[in-house]
Amino acid sequence: MARIVQKFGGTSVADIERIRNVAQRVKREVDLGNEVAVVVSAMAGVTNQLVNWTTEISRLHDAREYDAVVATGEQVTSGLLALALQDIGIDARSWQGWQIALKTDDTHGNARIEEIDTDQLLERLKAGQVAVIPGFQGIGPDNRITTLGRGGSDTSAVALAAALNADRCDIYTDVDGVYTTDPRIVAGAQKIDRITYEEMLEMASQGAKVLQTRSVAMAMSHNVRLQVLSSFADVPGTLVVNEDEIVEQRIVSGIAYSPDEAKITLRRVKDRPGVAGGIFGSLADAAVNVDMIVQNVTEDGETTDLTFTVGRSDLDRAAKVLDGIKEDIGFTDMIADPTVAKVSVVGVGMRSQPGVAKTMFQTLADRGINIQVISTSEIKVSVLIASDYTELAVRALHTAYDLDGDVTT
Repeated sequence: MARIVQKFGGTSVADIERIRNVAQRVKREVDLGNEVAVVVSAMAGVTNQLVNWTTEISRLHDAREYDAVVATGEQVTSGLLALALQDIGIDARSWQGWQIALKTDDTHGNARIEEIDTDQLLERLKAGQVAVIPGFQGIGPDNRITTLGRGGSDTSAVALAAALNADRCDIYTDVDGVYTTDPRIVAGAQKIDRITYEEMLEMASQGAKVLQTRSVAMAMSHNVRLQVLSSFADVPGTLVVNEDEIVEQRIVSGIAYSPDEAKITLRRVKDRPGVAGGIFGSLADAAVNVDMIVQNVTEDGETTDLTFTVGRSDLDRAAKVLDGIKEDIGFTDMIADPTVAKVSVVGVGMRSQPGVAKTMFQTLADRGINIQVISTSEIKVSVLIASDYTELAVRALHTAYDLDGDVTT
């Protein structure tokens, strides 16, 4: 007997028929004698509609009322799934975030989980009742509904699994696992049976869309075993686990890419203490996340050229911030380029194996792909390239690191 938390994303519960399909998947775990808690997203497209309505009513809306509106999508799904389970003979009950209670801070729209009171849930689970819980939401210190921001339902599921001391957290989505790269680009991409938390965190942060970075980081922090599975196919998925659960590591586990990048270069920035802090502090205050950074000292030794990347959607906001501090910082020109992409090679085996970066750089050079910026960590090498070469780079690197599998037709 095990305690399982299952999470179903928006495509998995997109309509009534799919909700019934989810109910059958929950029933299988119950029939095995397991205790089951289920976290659900809103039906596909519903959250976007709710956000659009909120913005249409008031562009400068009250964040508390925004949360009250957008949280309803998951609440509807949880009630419908509880009814579907009851209809096939499973004892089930839906629980809203405030009923558990899943307590958060007061940052409406992007709240962080602080505590989950699991006493009632544990009592019901031990009695054989399935708990169906809306993801993405909790209750703030002012007793108002809060939402958790992007990837909030995954975060809810992992946090709940940690609080319940669950044996596993199964994330059901529209793909059947984590692949060595995007199968839409590389036909020979292979599904990974097991991947470490660190690798998954790097893959997610570098552009892989299967799991959100916040949920992976929480799973790693609380040692929650994750499994990525398909809602639509009965096939093995991918386990995300500690490194010591994997007998032999590949040097490189996957190739990730992020097409939504933009590059900013500030020319002839005054080379004096505090300048970088002023630039990046101002961007941080405007909620602009900066990724790759390169600094080159000019010939006169008194100024530098500073290049960094931001999300493409943040480019206009970043440019506005930089225009506002131009006189204080003292740079001559700002050059913005939204036609770039980031490609990353990820693998814990890099720690003990030299030559990974050399292979990457040589492979790209052989195909005439210019590297604009380089960023590294202990288990990752990332490069910035022109976006037109993204697919070519991903395919070439996937082959260079012997990740290609058999292509079925």
